Amino acid sequence: MARYTDASCKLCRREGQKLFLKGERCYTNKCAIARRPYAPGQHGAQRKKLSEYGIQLREKQKAKRFYGLLESQFRKYFEIANRKKGVTGENLLRLLETRLDNVVYRMGFGTTRAEARQLVTHGHFKLNGKKVNIPSYIVKVGDTIEVNENSKKSPRFKEILDVTGAKVVPKWLEVDQENLKGKVVALPERDDIDLNIQEHLIVELYSK
Repeated sequence: MARYTDASCKLCRREGQKLFLKGERCYTNKCAIARRPYAPGQHGAQRKKLSEYGIQLREKQKAKRFYGLLESQFRKYFEIANRKKGVTGENLLRLLETRLDNVVYRMGFGTTRAEARQLVTHGHFKLNGKKVNIPSYIVKVGDTIEVNENSKKSPRFKEILDVTGAKVVPKWLEVDQENLKGKVVALPERDDIDLNIQEHLIVELYSK
């Protein structure tokens, strides 16, 4: 599957904020945007005033990069969200938050969404007691996610928890760090999603 090939830190600098794509590094003074808080490139320090379309486009790009999705995937989620009852922008964020790879990340079983996606793809998790390797699976209330027994012995998960152990878990999830498992106890509300995204701008862009 195609993926972004730009350096992760460049993506953060382009969006003008941390996207938390590099795990532990993002929380230290090694973070590129902390040292160089301007866009990459020769004229990066001279940010241009964006048009209305440009502002909407940047917001969409930022959301795609938060969740590590390509345009075709992101557009598909928007179309699903648009068909649901309720506020389209909030529906969109709820869909993205309930992807299995994001839930694994939110539970602290991956230092980044990219790492969580890789771990799911490589079969390190069980969903409701059955092996799962589909990062895009949309979880439901009551679903349980657990690291496979063999994978629990891997030093990799100890290293991950060393980084994420103190991280606040969203209230719509329950996590048992000792046994490397968790449960979806509710669907996320907008207030539960701690991302600096103005989703209404994405809706406006796609509605043109």
